[in-house]
Amino acid sequence: MTFDVADLQNSAPLLLLTVAGLVLMLLDAFSRSKLVGAPYQKKMPAETSEAYPLPVAGSRGYLMPVTVLLLLGILAVVAWLPGQIHGDHGVFMYRDMLVLDRFGLLVSGICIVGAILGVMTAPAFLRAHGLEMGEYYALVMFSLAGMVILVMAADLVTVFLGVEIMSLGVYVLAGMWRKSQRSAEAAMKYFLVGAFVSGLLLYGIALVYGSVGTTLLSEIRSRAPVFASRPLFYIGWMLIFVSFLFKVAAVPFHMWAPDTYDGAPTPVSGFMMTGVKAAAFAGLYRLFAVTLGDSQNALQAYTGWVHAAYGIAILTMTLGNLAALHQESIKRMLAYSSIAHAGYLLIGLIAMAVVGDSARGPLLFYLAAYTVTVVGAMGVVGWLSRDLRGGERLTLDDWAGMGQRHPAGALAMTIFLLSLGGFPPTAGFFGKFYLFRVALEKPSLLPLVLIGIANSLISVYYYLRVITAMYFRAPAPSSEPASEPLSSTALSVGVLIAALLVLGLGLMPEWLANLCAAAN
Repeated sequence: MTFDVADLQNSAPLLLLTVAGLVLMLLDAFSRSKLVGAPYQKKMPAETSEAYPLPVAGSRGYLMPVTVLLLLGILAVVAWLPGQIHGDHGVFMYRDMLVLDRFGLLVSGICIVGAILGVMTAPAFLRAHGLEMGEYYALVMFSLAGMVILVMAADLVTVFLGVEIMSLGVYVLAGMWRKSQRSAEAAMKYFLVGAFVSGLLLYGIALVYGSVGTTLLSEIRSRAPVFASRPLFYIGWMLIFVSFLFKVAAVPFHMWAPDTYDGAPTPVSGFMMTGVKAAAFAGLYRLFAVTLGDSQNALQAYTGWVHAAYGIAILTMTLGNLAALHQESIKRMLAYSSIAHAGYLLIGLIAMAVVGDSARGPLLFYLAAYTVTVVGAMGVVGWLSRDLRGGERLTLDDWAGMGQRHPAGALAMTIFLLSLGGFPPTAGFFGKFYLFRVALEKPSLLPLVLIGIANSLISVYYYLRVITAMYFRAPAPSSEPASEPLSSTALSVGVLIAALLVLGLGLMPEWLANLCAAAN
């Protein structure tokens, strides 16, 4: 079989993201060599003294709009490609290593939209904290390329490549705040856990290949009923499953997540909570709900992973929410909230295997609503939490009275927190409603749904704590100003777009729900 030129068109989002990352790296290289005009006094020998213009870092402010334009162009390509798919099974590329289908394109679009909003809110934070590095934009592009590989993977080899490419960029992004000990700790923890997870994933793939004799997901699906009783096959899939549970920060594989999300720069934390989680759940969907799931008889022996996922979903929702109850740091509270939302998403994954294709739409809708909401919330955290000395002030006491000092930011944060809590009329409400409703189609999932609803009620408490502090608590009269809000048009526009999307999807959810349902 020879190389098919049509594969270049079908893989255009992946290729364009890679090229865009390289272009941004070159632009950053030229920015560094730029001379910025004011002369600086340089000490010379005693007989002479003269002012010289010294080379200093040029402004990288133009890199953000360039990145946004590139991502918008790639998003347009993603929106155009579904029209090139004929039939319901997608188009296989590169000798069946990747598959172009509506599901992969929709998840790619969700990741790209989240990245656009995150990039818009990032420059003001980066400048305020001395982190204005062009590498940030290039690494976001390369990580997105890894996400696209993962969500389009049709082979265990490309699954591994997608996970590694996605993770390598995020390792660096998490530690880019070089003067912060917390950022260095976050990057080191994430790297060490990621290296361990990569070993588990690779070993699991080796066991599956040794049992079945292939790494193609379509072949594994057809052979799974025959090989399910073999211990190596089962162990291999459980190792792969555990690897992805680490990536989505599901309990008990979540211990790295709170410190990493809390210590990383705020825009990077938002990118990790949304893009990485969305891509990892897309990988779980392909590997388990599709490859091992069977809508006709989903609880056969070879879908034993469903029983494990059932218990893990309960632990993840419950422990994530209970831990968030006691957090005084807003950023750390959102980190534990992200863990809890991984549990809700696991309900959708289980429903995909047990209920069938009708659960795909609610799972995708929840991913989209969660992505927009969390990116917006982390944008507000970066906007309002700058310390006058250059750090971050993130405790509830720091945010007391924020509704009076910064009403626009407080209002946006209120919208995002209500969406995370599942209040109507927000996107988060319909995300949970669709997800729980489809899970109730199977009586065996009723306890899981009831526990999910109970956890949603628990989460309301800590979301309302923040809203109460912003509007009904006054800052201590003797304390210094809690924060100095960042001034950035792009940041304000990014948060505004995210807030409008959260409200728009809550008031008119049908169009996205129909789009998600058709993403086969």
